[in-house]
Order: sequence, then C-alpha cells, then structure tokens
Amino acid sequence: MATECTAYRDAKGALHATPEKATLADLADVLGRVGEEGGMTAGVAKLLFDKRADIERVFAEHDAIMHNSSADVVPISDAAKG
Repeated sequence: MATECTAYRDAKGALHATPEKATLADLADVLGRVGEEGGMTAGVAKLLFDKRADIERVFAEHDAIMHNSSADVVPISDAAKG
C-alpha cells in the first residue's frame, strides 16, 4: 500500500528526510570541496549550521563596524599588498 511521506528538497533538487539535512546539503554545495577530495565539506557544513547564531552575530558586528567606519578603511587584502 502506498503511504505519504514528507521530504525536503535542497537547491539541487535532491530529497532529504529533514530540513536540517537539506540545509546541510546546500551549505556543503556552497562551500565546495574542503580538504582533500572534499572529505571535510560535510563536517564544515554541520559546524556552520550548529554555530549559526554565533556566526550571524559576528557578521552583524562586522557589518555594523563597516557601516559606522570612515571611507578610509582599507581591506586587509589590499593592506597586505603594501
């Protein structure tokens, strides 16, 4: 007999049993390959998911600093060039 089930689709269209698994797949896709042969990607995606509140806080603080700073701020990558 057929039964109904709920699945969650990631950005590539793959189905997952939980919203978290679909989100982790999307995060892993955004990260690309991390480590040799991409073996660390799933772990990094899970860490980002678990630390989301702290990561969002850090970015919000960064955005506030950038919004309130003068136009003379030099990005680190440009400053390193000399």
